[in-house]
Amino acid sequence: MTSVRRVIVGISGASGAALAVETLRILTKLEVESYVTVTAGAEQTIRHELGPKARDEIRALATRDLPPSDIAAPIASGSFKVDAMLVAPCSMRSLAAIAYGTGEGLLVRAADVTLKERRPLVLLAREAPLHEGHLEAMLKVTRMGAIVSPPVPPFYSGLESLEDMTHQIAARALSSAGIDPGDVLRRWQGAEL
Repeated sequence: MTSVRRVIVGISGASGAALAVETLRILTKLEVESYVTVTAGAEQTIRHELGPKARDEIRALATRDLPPSDIAAPIASGSFKVDAMLVAPCSMRSLAAIAYGTGEGLLVRAADVTLKERRPLVLLAREAPLHEGHLEAMLKVTRMGAIVSPPVPPFYSGLESLEDMTHQIAARALSSAGIDPGDVLRRWQGAEL
């Protein structure tokens, strides 16, 4: 696609803002450009879950931090080459808007562009329990080419802390998007029985 790897990271208002921060930390370590857009709901969630300085860390980690209303941003066009997009975390509102192509805000527009250009789109859907409408929207985006990847921890990989769990979930999401996180990802090696 491009000589420089680029990934869009959409951050919606679902619980799990730490997933976005960890994704951006890994991308920075891999020297992958990140184009970030944060919804209004996410601004509140980030502040509540991670504290007042977390938003500054996201800005510092992002190659570009794009306002959620900026529909003229580069990521709003298919001609702007990116390798993949992740929505981490992905609220059911954002997932439904992506599924039904409402085009509301930059996050949904960028996801729509990602799908129409047949690029990897990974949605870290955060909700439980799920009702039929959630499941229908998940099925719809899956049929459109997205990967719905709820942030389920890999308990078998010897996780010792919440930070370790968040790190592994972010690494797995990047792997699903076609971005090799390298040795950051604990891969299954089999078990001795």
